[in-house]
Amino acid sequence: MKRWLARLFGTREAGHPAAAPFGGAGDRPAAEDASLPDLDLDLAFFHWLAGPHVTGKPAPDGPVLDELARLARDPHDAAALVPRVPAVIPQLLRSLREDDTGAGALARQVAQDPVLVAEVIREVNSPYYQPASPIRNLEGAVLLLGQNGLRMLLARVAFRPIISQQAGPLARLIAPPLWRQSELCAQAAGLLAPRNKADPFEAYLAGLLHNVGLVVAFRVVEQLLPPGALPDGDAFGSRLVAAARLISARIADAWELPPPIGHAIAHLGDAGALPTLLQDADRLAKLQMLARGGQPLFVRAVLALPPEARRVYDSLSEQSDRQDA
Repeated sequence: MKRWLARLFGTREAGHPAAAPFGGAGDRPAAEDASLPDLDLDLAFFHWLAGPHVTGKPAPDGPVLDELARLARDPHDAAALVPRVPAVIPQLLRSLREDDTGAGALARQVAQDPVLVAEVIREVNSPYYQPASPIRNLEGAVLLLGQNGLRMLLARVAFRPIISQQAGPLARLIAPPLWRQSELCAQAAGLLAPRNKADPFEAYLAGLLHNVGLVVAFRVVEQLLPPGALPDGDAFGSRLVAAARLISARIADAWELPPPIGHAIAHLGDAGALPTLLQDADRLAKLQMLARGGQPLFVRAVLALPPEARRVYDSLSEQSDRQDA
C-alpha cells in the first residue's frame, strides 16, 4: 500500500508497469508482482463496474479488442458511438477557455440553446450547488456561481449526456456510476491543479472527458457480444481500459479540445503537470467510489492517505453525500 501511495502523491518509482497493449487478440498472463492486484485501481474499478453484468459464459475477447484498436485509429467513428455534442458547445468551449470572456457573454451564448438553458437552471438548483433560494434564470445562475463557477457548470452540463445518456442496455446501466466517477475526477483535478501549476479549467475538462472511451468500449461490447458474455479476465480488463483511454484522448483531439487535454489522457501519469495530476485525480475518484461500496481493502487505503490527498478525498466524499441526499 505504501508503494502505491508513494506513486500517487510522492515520488513516482521508476519502472512503473505500463498499461497492457490492446492491439491484438487474446489474453496474456497478468504481471506476477504480488502487490499489484491490490493496488491496480483501474482494474478494480473495471471489475466493480462491469462484474455484475457478467452473467453468462465469457466470449472470446479478440473481436472487442481488435475493434477498439481500430476505433483508436479512427476517432470520428468512435465519437459516433456517443451522443453528439450540441452545436453551441464548440463556440462555448472557445469562450470558456478565454479568461477575459465575461459571465454575461457566456450567458448570452448559452441562451442560444433552450435545452442547455433548461439544463443549467436545473443543475444550479441541484444539491450539488445548494442555492439559498431557487434560481429561475441564467442571470441568477451567473450571480450565484461567478465566472469560474459558471465555466465548470457549463462544462458539466454540456458533457453529461455524452457519458450518462446511453441507448444500449449495458451502457445504460454502467453510465450513471461512470458519470459519477467522471464528476469526482474533474473535481479532484480542479483541486489539484494549483498545486501542480496547471490550468484548473483544463484539468477539470480532462477529468470530465477521460471516461468517454469507456462508454465507447461498452457500446462495442454490446454490438459484438451476446448479453452477459463480457470477458472478465484481468488481462482483458487491463487492455480494455488502456484502449478506452487512448480512444478518449483521440476523441478529445477530434472535438478540438485544448491539446493538453488529449495528451494528458493518453499519457496518464507521465511527466508533466496535467498528466500527473489527472492520474492522481482519477485514482482518488475511483478510490472514493470503491471505498464507498464498503470494500475493506479500499477503506484501509483511505485511512492511509497522506494529509493533502485526504483533504481532496474528503471534498469528494462531501460532494457525494450532497448528491445522495
